[in-house]
Amino acid sequence: MRFTPSSRLYILGAVMLVSLTICARKFGSFGAPSFLIPLAIAGVAYLLAIFEFFHAPAFPKRVVVIGLLLSALWHLQFLRLSPGADDDIHRYVWDGRIQRLGYNPYLVVPSDPAFSKLHTTETRTLNNPNLPSPYPAGAELFFRAITAIHESTFALKVAFVVCDLLIVFVLLDILRRSSQGTHWVLAYAWHPLLATEVAGSGHIDILGALLLLLSFMALGRRWRAAAALSFGLAVAVKLLPIVLLPLYWKRVRVRDAALTAIVVALLYVPFLNHGRIPMGSLGNYVHSFWFNAPVFALLERLAAPELIAGLAVLVGILAAAGFRRKFRKKSDAAPVSAFAWPMAASLLCAPVVYPWYLLWMLPFLRSRSTLPIIIWSVSILPTYYVWHLRAIGQPFIVPGWILLLEYGSVALAVALVWLCRMREPRDADAKSE
Repeated sequence: MRFTPSSRLYILGAVMLVSLTICARKFGSFGAPSFLIPLAIAGVAYLLAIFEFFHAPAFPKRVVVIGLLLSALWHLQFLRLSPGADDDIHRYVWDGRIQRLGYNPYLVVPSDPAFSKLHTTETRTLNNPNLPSPYPAGAELFFRAITAIHESTFALKVAFVVCDLLIVFVLLDILRRSSQGTHWVLAYAWHPLLATEVAGSGHIDILGALLLLLSFMALGRRWRAAAALSFGLAVAVKLLPIVLLPLYWKRVRVRDAALTAIVVALLYVPFLNHGRIPMGSLGNYVHSFWFNAPVFALLERLAAPELIAGLAVLVGILAAAGFRRKFRKKSDAAPVSAFAWPMAASLLCAPVVYPWYLLWMLPFLRSRSTLPIIIWSVSILPTYYVWHLRAIGQPFIVPGWILLLEYGSVALAVALVWLCRMREPRDADAKSE
């Protein structure tokens, strides 16, 4: 019996629904084999779905609708669950809470006995309590706004899922105006990281991804002020997209860039300390927080951590500049791959590569050139095993076999894309003969 592309996609969606439902039920054993095995099955099903998208020019509208409904079902499975005891979202609640009480999250140390009475049951277990907050002002003000509505991790998770949903709508609009089929929205909506890291644990990165996608859309429509402002707000959520700055060169006006700089600066006004912008624990991030970063670990033997972190930013900026130069005469807006690759290149050299950092790239993964990043977004899932190792008393270090699996898969994907590109001219010559 031969299945149609639509039928195969329905089967893959059903496999993902069952697998992620099992993951949700094992969420309390995060990273354990009982959680990782069904998650790995969901990841493989997702990659097979990507294969279908690359080989089918279009799918019926009902396939897209049913696919999005399936995605909503497994999102709801994770949304109803409590996040991990020390997930970052507990820090979000704390930062929002103390802002509303008149304190500066960049100065207050959560473990300070002087502030012990400010804690709630949801903030007492936040991670790294001996450090103030590292998040930029845009993220901090978002925490304050959501906790003002309802002070809980659930409220923040709902806000993040709303951001996720808005990305779907923006993608549908972008796809309708492009030559790609709307079924490519499922390449985003079906990704397992959205279930585990947005609906499950809840991470602020999804807000930044939404703002960055809005900037990309605005660039395509030549809404230059909106593009610049959305980009600035995305950087104010987390610093990663700063490497995309060259893509905006000569695509936004000087006055738009100036307006964006003023708006971002104003976001920091509530946090000024004696006229200075406090950095919180951002410096500790480079010195003390190393995770899943083999390139950084290798280079750190040769230079200071600050220098290597600066190199990571430079690599991303150079990649973006390369895309900007390459597509300067072809269009007014760079392709989606130009937004994905510079961030991926920068992350590759960064001191910390957590799975949820790849949320930034998910809305831009729908071309063959981004296949290595698509593979990476799935091959990074086994790093969850480290959380299980920590739970049983082992060091919070990614085992070598996981690093080999994760980055080896990416290297193979890069080689595959390179070989396909090498063959294209030959195939074209053969056809001309």
